[in-house]
Amino acid sequence: MAPHPDRLFPIEPEARAIARRLHAAVAGLPIVSPHGHTDPAWYALNEPFPDPAALFVTPDHYVFRMLYSHGVQLEELGIPRLDGSAVETDPRAVWRRFAGHFHLFRGTPTRYWFEQALHDVFGIGERLGPGNADRLYDAIAEKLAGPDFRPRALYQRFNIEVIATTDGPLDDLAHHAGLRRSGWSGRVLPTYRPDAVVNPERAGFADNVARFVALAGEAMTFAGYLAAHRARRAFFGSLGATATDHGHPTARTANLDPVEAETLFRRVLSGSPAPEDAELFRAQMLTEMARMSIDDKLVMQLHPGSYRNHNPLLFERFGADMGADIPTATNYVRDLKPLLDLFGNDKRLTLILFTLDETAYGRELAPLAGHYPALRLGPPWWFFDSPDGMRRFRELTTETAGFANTVGFNDDTRAYLSIPARHDMARRVDCSHLARLVAEHRLDEDEAHEIAHDLAYGLVKRAYRL
Repeated sequence: MAPHPDRLFPIEPEARAIARRLHAAVAGLPIVSPHGHTDPAWYALNEPFPDPAALFVTPDHYVFRMLYSHGVQLEELGIPRLDGSAVETDPRAVWRRFAGHFHLFRGTPTRYWFEQALHDVFGIGERLGPGNADRLYDAIAEKLAGPDFRPRALYQRFNIEVIATTDGPLDDLAHHAGLRRSGWSGRVLPTYRPDAVVNPERAGFADNVARFVALAGEAMTFAGYLAAHRARRAFFGSLGATATDHGHPTARTANLDPVEAETLFRRVLSGSPAPEDAELFRAQMLTEMARMSIDDKLVMQLHPGSYRNHNPLLFERFGADMGADIPTATNYVRDLKPLLDLFGNDKRLTLILFTLDETAYGRELAPLAGHYPALRLGPPWWFFDSPDGMRRFRELTTETAGFANTVGFNDDTRAYLSIPARHDMARRVDCSHLARLVAEHRLDEDEAHEIAHDLAYGLVKRAYRL
């Protein structure tokens, strides 16, 4: 059963016809993926993906968090425990558990992406379930063994023009360097994500900072620490990076004088920093990162508002990023003001704001981005990377910020095979929104075509300096 050609389009005949025309004009545009979490080793080594479970189940927190909510233990999905205890090692058994619970994903974007990937990548039009789990596993595994399903071949097949990974400040970027030497035409860029040496509440923070400063050959002072960031950012830029990314609990920023900053730096390295010191240090570092971005032109992304590792049992057993991250309320108007007072009017800075707090769209984010030249709005992220989340985003932000203060779409995913489906979903939702504006005589159709092209392709290339 192929995906319906009118999926996500308006039900009203006139608007649906307009949406079809708009989508037909952008459906074939190249994919620009400026922020995501695919593994650069995939492209550098170009080895076959191991099996269907390792591709679709084990690495995808959207999948295993839903299964866990219905009693499936992560050990049963082959996810290793920190203590080395035994877990399921048979990928077919993992796939069967996924198939046996596939009904849980009804109405979710996970099902949408998965089924479109099955159809478009593997030519499978059946709905997964216990009765066909082994047959579909075998069909997928057989194709994964062939050269047409290796990462580089899929990159070309997916019509990806450029894709960015997310990389730590201590990463040697060896796979990125190898790609540059290989002569392969694909464009895979690193992104500077300094959280491991910016967040004092991260495990191993003091040791990370010591290694980080030593790597740059700098003194263990706040000035030396900042110089180390500049050096690492330059190294990332030499391998093609155009952006940084910052995953902070809040959007708070600060503007301390040099003496205060040096004193704070000493305190957060002293052992177990007080929560207020940790928050203030993160706040100061957002401002410092903005200052550096004005100098080196790296686009700055801020992803705040996630209560990380909310489930202590999973964190103790499996570590971070096990599907227990929960959205929190986020303040942007007051928290960003110290940074914006310094740099908000500077056109050399591009700061792209994301949120897990939809209540902030109309009240804070759209008015801020609709005023400050340095600000742009990132697309719906994580829990709101869905058809209705995308619709709400356009409805809540466009009247205040317009379209041009947004940055198109980025998929933010580890699930490689879902990338085309995610971008197509965004294009369909945006075309549907534009079609309604045309049907209501709020836009002319020629304008809608220009905007649809921008939302799918033009804005993201300009915003991320690609």
